[in-house]
Amino acid sequence: MHLKTYLFMRLISVLILLSIAGISGIANAQQRDTVRVSDFGAYPYTYENCIVRLQEAISECKRSGARVLFFEKGRYDIWPEGAIRREYFISNTSTEQECPSKVKTIGLLFEEMRDLTVEGNGATLMFHGKMTTIAFEHCENLIFKDLHIDFERPAGSEMTFTRVEGSEVEVAVHRDTRYEIVNGRMNLYGEGWRSNKNHCIEYNPTDSTFRYSQGWNILSAAEAKEIKPSTVRFHVPEGFCPKVGNTLTIRDIIRDQVGWFILESRNITLSQVQMHYMHGLGIVSQYTRNITMDRVKCMPREGSDRLLAASADMMHFSGCSGKVKIDRCYFAGAQDDPINVHGTNLRIVEKIDRHTVKLRFMHGQSYGYNAYSKEDTVAFVGTSTMERFAFTRIVSTKRLTDRIVEVTFDRDIPQELELNHDCVENISCTPEVEIQNCYFTRTSTRGTLVTTPRKVIIANNTYYKTGMSAILIEGDAEGWYESGPVKDVLIQNNTFIGCAYSGGPGNAVIALHPSNTIVNADCPVHKNVRIIGNTFQTFGNPVLFAKSTEGLIFKENRVVSTSPSGDIPYKPVFILNGSKNVSIKDNLLKGSFQDNVDFRNMKRKHIRTDF
Repeated sequence: MHLKTYLFMRLISVLILLSIAGISGIANAQQRDTVRVSDFGAYPYTYENCIVRLQEAISECKRSGARVLFFEKGRYDIWPEGAIRREYFISNTSTEQECPSKVKTIGLLFEEMRDLTVEGNGATLMFHGKMTTIAFEHCENLIFKDLHIDFERPAGSEMTFTRVEGSEVEVAVHRDTRYEIVNGRMNLYGEGWRSNKNHCIEYNPTDSTFRYSQGWNILSAAEAKEIKPSTVRFHVPEGFCPKVGNTLTIRDIIRDQVGWFILESRNITLSQVQMHYMHGLGIVSQYTRNITMDRVKCMPREGSDRLLAASADMMHFSGCSGKVKIDRCYFAGAQDDPINVHGTNLRIVEKIDRHTVKLRFMHGQSYGYNAYSKEDTVAFVGTSTMERFAFTRIVSTKRLTDRIVEVTFDRDIPQELELNHDCVENISCTPEVEIQNCYFTRTSTRGTLVTTPRKVIIANNTYYKTGMSAILIEGDAEGWYESGPVKDVLIQNNTFIGCAYSGGPGNAVIALHPSNTIVNADCPVHKNVRIIGNTFQTFGNPVLFAKSTEGLIFKENRVVSTSPSGDIPYKPVFILNGSKNVSIKDNLLKGSFQDNVDFRNMKRKHIRTDF
């Protein structure tokens, strides 16, 4: 062979080998970039406890720096045996008496991880017992996609009235509800637990309402007999005559676990995640910066025929910052608020020196967590007026007990401060909020609670028959101690249908209701709330209750008042208390209204209307 030909052929061979090596290297790099749970023995439809294998896959992602954790579609079963147990103090959960231990049983724990996407591919994680399904602790840039979360035996029980005759009442027990008749009484139980301190809400399919009920209290005390599997007959007291077709939804009030816990993290996204049941509290984000909920569905699993999907709130944001974005989400079957965004007011109980005070967590169910950090900007809040009367920055914090924290500021404590009364609010830990294109239904309470001084947009949502106010903006330093006054809220292009039938301030569809006890139109709490271009279908109840609000605009809305009986109850459309610079113009009011505006603690000149 000619020397030049030989050298040319050798060169081609080397290039081919290098190309193969390069392709192999890329493939290996890609392989290392993705961790499959099946590589650790977690396969769908084994119906075995795969919790250890899944946690090993998560640990490998952390060790290798993998960018993707990959699930094959199918069902994966998770039991408490082998779970990680971690002490977490979680906002709005339980008192020391209700649940002395704050140790949570974690299904999947992601700790100090970053830049990871979990590809669920439609997989279902089926949990057993009482568990906190997933926890993020000190994580950054995590995305969860296309994953379903459910429980084999949800902690909520359901039964439907099928027969009511004299002293006998029969119920059909939902197939996912476990029960046993013991000594003539019905016990509700699950995998490793019994339901003891129960709360009951009754669903009426005729009018699609969820209302508080004493039904279970009566049935649980009555003589019970199983007629056939999933059918129980009760001998009830005289006068108890429930409606055939109505369903009781029953859950234990103790919030010992949560649906999902996101702690002190940043840039977290849940996309196309479906939460079919959450025990205790729902998806709790605590002191986390930048959270996106994209097409998340909090609702019973399709085909389950269940009504209940959460024991309490569905999405709960406490002390968060940056931006909370909730887009194209669906909420159905909560026994409390689908969305709650707030901070925490701590009461000032002792002055140590000119710069240092002791603060106390006041509400029984919220305490023990890190409410302040060095360099945070905070406000002193007058409890009687809810006025932020001074601002300062934190120099240091010291946890003294689960309830008491010592805080040092960078300037003198205000002279007008009232000990054992006034509070401190963390202004740094307040988020912008966007809630858009969502649907809210089947809840006995509110649809959306939000209290933050930063920009809030609530737009293009549908609120269908929320039991209380569809939107509630409070800010309180007396009850739940959920801070604080709002400054920039836009409520636009939403549809409200039959809301506030069983409660809320004045039975109003939208309520601005701070906790101040001194009501003075010249000292407002909330400011700059615009309610524009919405549609209200009411049963004659008010569309707006506004207390201590300045710069309130209600314009270009359509209000249609109807009543099933044809009788419109005597209630004004607008209830105003201690507010000023209120503009109510260019609205269409269709129906029979006896009064348009009821106002107190303010002058007529504070209201501008075109009627």
